[in-house]
Amino acid sequence: MADASVTADETAAPGFDPPPLTGGRLVLGTVALSLATFMNVLDSSIANVSIPAIAGDFGVSPSQGTWVITSFAVSNAISVPLTGWLTQRFGMVRLFTLSILLFVIASLLCGMAPNFTMLVFFRVLQGLVAGPMIPLSQSLLLQSYPKEKSGTALAFWSMTTLVAPVMGPMLGGWITDSYSWPWIFYINIPVGLFAIVATWLLYKKRESPTRKLPIDTVGLALLIIWVGALQILLDNGKELDWFASIWIIVLALIALVSFVFFMIWEISEAHPIVDLSLFRRRNFWSGTLSLSLGYGIFFGNVVLLPLWLQQFMGYTSTWAGLLMAPVGILAILITPFVGKNMHKVDLRILATVAFASFAVVFWMRSQFNVQADMWTLMLPSIVQGIPMAFFFVPLMALILSGLPPERIPAAAGLSNFVRITAGAFGTSIYTTLWEDRAALHHAELVESIHMGSPPVLDALRQFADLGLQPMRGLAYLDRMINQQAYMLSANDLFLASAALCLGLIGVVWLARPEGAAGRADGGGAH
Repeated sequence: MADASVTADETAAPGFDPPPLTGGRLVLGTVALSLATFMNVLDSSIANVSIPAIAGDFGVSPSQGTWVITSFAVSNAISVPLTGWLTQRFGMVRLFTLSILLFVIASLLCGMAPNFTMLVFFRVLQGLVAGPMIPLSQSLLLQSYPKEKSGTALAFWSMTTLVAPVMGPMLGGWITDSYSWPWIFYINIPVGLFAIVATWLLYKKRESPTRKLPIDTVGLALLIIWVGALQILLDNGKELDWFASIWIIVLALIALVSFVFFMIWEISEAHPIVDLSLFRRRNFWSGTLSLSLGYGIFFGNVVLLPLWLQQFMGYTSTWAGLLMAPVGILAILITPFVGKNMHKVDLRILATVAFASFAVVFWMRSQFNVQADMWTLMLPSIVQGIPMAFFFVPLMALILSGLPPERIPAAAGLSNFVRITAGAFGTSIYTTLWEDRAALHHAELVESIHMGSPPVLDALRQFADLGLQPMRGLAYLDRMINQQAYMLSANDLFLASAALCLGLIGVVWLARPEGAAGRADGGGAH
C-alpha cells in the first residue's frame, strides 16, 4: 500500500544516490563508520559492570546506579528520531561528524563528573548528541557499497552493534578493576577523534543535499515528555512501591496522555518529528517490533547477568565481563556469512534461527545454581554468538526493504528509536523484577527456618564450632538464603526470556518475504 501523503523525508533529497566507494577508501570508510557505531553502542553497556563501583564512589544504591545506563539510553532514544530532520537541515556527513565530536566532549565530562547527579546529567547529554550516529552510520555505509552488496555492508555494521554490548562489560570490568571507572568514558576520546578525521576526509564530497524545514516542536516536546515520564516511572517504581505512590500514578498519567497526544499530533503534522507513515509498511512494523522486543530482552539480560555475578557469586568486574566476552567469537565468525548469503534465504527463516537460538541460551542460563563453575556460566555466552549473528542483519534488511534511499535515514532513525527505548525499558523492568522475585523467593525459603528447626540448629552448631556467635551465624545463614533467592529470581527471568523469544518467532512471520516487500508496500525501491 502506497503512503497516502508525501512526507518531508520523501522529498528531502530525491534521486540522491552517490556512487559506491572502492578499494582502500571503502575499507577505511567501513572502519571509521564501524568504530563510531562501536563507540556509541559500547557506551550503552560498558557501565554495566561498573555500576557497583560508581554507586559506591558516589554513595548511592546499586538500583540508583543503573540510572547511569538508563539515562543514556532514554536520551539517546529521544534524539534518534530527530535524525531525519537534522539530516535535511545540515546534511548527513556534517551531522555525523558533529555528533561524534559532541559525543567525545560529553564523554570527557562524564569522566570528570564531581557527583552522581552531574554524572547522570552528562550521560543524558551524551545520549542526546549520540542520537544521529547509529542511523547515519547505517545510511553512509549502505551508500558506500554497491546495492548488490548491501547485505555485506549491513553485516559489517551489525558486527559492531552486536559485539559492543558484550565487549562493554568485559572492557568496563577490566578498566574499573585496573584503573578507575572514569576511564570507561575517556577511552572514547581517541576512537572518536580518529572516526571524525577519517569520516570527514572520505565523505565530505559526498554530502547529501540540504533544505530548511520547520521543526515539529510540539511533537518533539510530547516525545520527550512521554518517554521521559515512562522511564522515570520504571526507574523509581520499586523504591516508591509502584502505584501505592501518588508520584508514580502522576507519572503514569503523564506518560499515557502525552503518548496519545503525540500519536494524534504526528499523524496530522505536515513535517512530523517521527514519520509514522513508515508503520503502514508491513515489513517495517513487524521487523521493528520483533527487533525492539528482542533487543529489550537481550539487553535486560546483559545488565542482569553481571549484576548477579558480582553481587551474589563473588566475581570481580573483570571476571564478570570475561564470562560474557565469548559471545563475540561465533558472532564475528558467522555474521559475514549471514550478510553475504542472506539474499538467497528468506529473511524470516534467518530471524527464526536467531530467536530460537536465543531461547536455548536463556533456557541454559535458567538452569544455573550457586555452585555453577566458570565453564557452566560461560557456555551459554559462547552459544549466544549464534543468535547474535542472525539477529540484527536479517531484521534490519527486513525493516529497510522496499525503501528508496532518501527514506532510509528516517526509517533507520525510527527503528533505532524504538529499539533503544525498548533496551532502556528492558533494563529497568529486568532489574525491578529481579529484586521483586528475589523478595518473594526469600520469603518462601525462610518459611521453614526457625530456632526449633533441626537443620537450623545443626547449622548453628557447625557455626559455633567455627567460632561464630549465634547472631553472626544467623546473619551468615540469611546471606546464604539471600544468595539462593536472587539466583532463583534470575532463573525465573532467564526462563521467561526464553519463552518470550519463542513467541517473537510468530511476530517475524507476520512480515512478507523481502522479494514481495516492494510490491506490497508501493514499489518504492523497485
